[in-house]
Amino acid sequence: MAKSETCLVNLHYQDGSEGSPSNPAKFKNQDFAQIKADCLHKGELFVDNEFPPNGLSLGDLPDMSSSQESEVKWLRPADLLRERGKKDKPAFCTDGMSRFDFGQGNVGNCWFVSAISALTFQTNLMEQVVPMDQSFVDYAGIFHFRFWWFGKWVDVVIDDNLPTKNKQLLFASSKCGNEFWAPLLEKAYAKLCGSYANLRGWSSSDAFKDFTGGVNQIYYPTEPNAPSCDELWLTLSRATKCKSLICSSTKKDAMANNGLVMSHAYSVTGITEVELNASKVRLVRVMNPWGRREWNGKWSDKSDLWDKVSPEVKKKCFDRDDGEFWMQMEDFCSCFAKVYICCETPNFLDGDLKCQWNCMIYDASWVAGTSAGGNVKHSTFATNPQYRIRVTVIDKKEPGDKNIVLSLMQKPHQGNRKEIRLHKTTLTIYKIPPGTPQGRLQQDFFQRNRPVKAEKTYSTRRDLIELHSLEPGEYVIIPSTNEPNITADFTLTVYTKTDE
Repeated sequence: MAKSETCLVNLHYQDGSEGSPSNPAKFKNQDFAQIKADCLHKGELFVDNEFPPNGLSLGDLPDMSSSQESEVKWLRPADLLRERGKKDKPAFCTDGMSRFDFGQGNVGNCWFVSAISALTFQTNLMEQVVPMDQSFVDYAGIFHFRFWWFGKWVDVVIDDNLPTKNKQLLFASSKCGNEFWAPLLEKAYAKLCGSYANLRGWSSSDAFKDFTGGVNQIYYPTEPNAPSCDELWLTLSRATKCKSLICSSTKKDAMANNGLVMSHAYSVTGITEVELNASKVRLVRVMNPWGRREWNGKWSDKSDLWDKVSPEVKKKCFDRDDGEFWMQMEDFCSCFAKVYICCETPNFLDGDLKCQWNCMIYDASWVAGTSAGGNVKHSTFATNPQYRIRVTVIDKKEPGDKNIVLSLMQKPHQGNRKEIRLHKTTLTIYKIPPGTPQGRLQQDFFQRNRPVKAEKTYSTRRDLIELHSLEPGEYVIIPSTNEPNITADFTLTVYTKTDE
């Protein structure tokens, strides 16, 4: 992972090994430095045959007919500016990277654009995803970006042909016109996912995972057993201190005429407390990736409540149609169905910024007839992959201290996320008695012992996250599908607290 203020030791790879942050694996076996050097030597601009500038890379966009697709013109940045009659030269990044640099395009990927907005707040993470030594100097029509892709960092190479229509970028675009880091980043992510069309229908937590490889949590403020507003405020406060990425999405039946878009993703860009009539009011700052259409209720840009606070507090409010606005925490909880939080480490879960964690990542498969034993009720359960871990630290002063965090991710075939078939999966944990021989545990062990954790329901989530409080000792973790003989690939990440 990228450098963090909190300490997380990744035991899966040493820094410098392939797949580590400093040495990402070459996606599609494309070597950015070599390709660029070859293009410069030949005096040619790179054309990416792995993600060609044509309809194959656009994919099956539901809002675009074949006749409309024929109107799409792929242009490099300099050519696009010339077609617009602009004399400006293209720039990769003009004055740092900000949430105000770009806006969403015509594909339904508000979740991704919101996630980029959240990423701009965390410079160390941003620089891990977006190599900052890129420009249009020594230009060869080639750029690259890095993503955490199911257990390892990968470097994704693209050419800079971008889809346009009527001299406008079809997807994400820069608000200043000649800055192109955001549309190029979006193109690299589209390549990672298989096409631009494959950017539809996911959630901000998916992008967060691919930006960081970190710990994802989803909160549901409007559900019956949801955390209270007070509890969610505490979580947001902890997440902010831990430099987390935060987004949210509205309900399908959001209140009419309040300015919010139904079933839409927003980035959470800040929280604060202000004083009004001698009482504290908790506010959440939210941003619409469209760059327009804002909340018009209490504490919105034009709310008269800003006239009732001190001039210093009022400076927090900017009355401009940029898509960003403040909401009172109680309104936020009633209008947003989901809140997505992701951090490099699990520390945002309890706010302990000094806590140390070890991280181990396992890439494996369930193979029908060999290692796909199904759930614990099946006689083949012991054939599932097994992972023995040792728990050494638990905070006795903190009741229910979560000292183990598990992430089980199902992997797509052929590297295309849209091709993934999400099976029902779960994680079962058994404590291993002292003196138990090393190696795989047989079926009789699971028949003699009861699990310390066994879910009755199985999940079809892409990234199944579980938090546990386990006493020191040795344990075995069994990832499994509900039914036996299902072949599928997965990545298991295990975070354990450590006192080192």
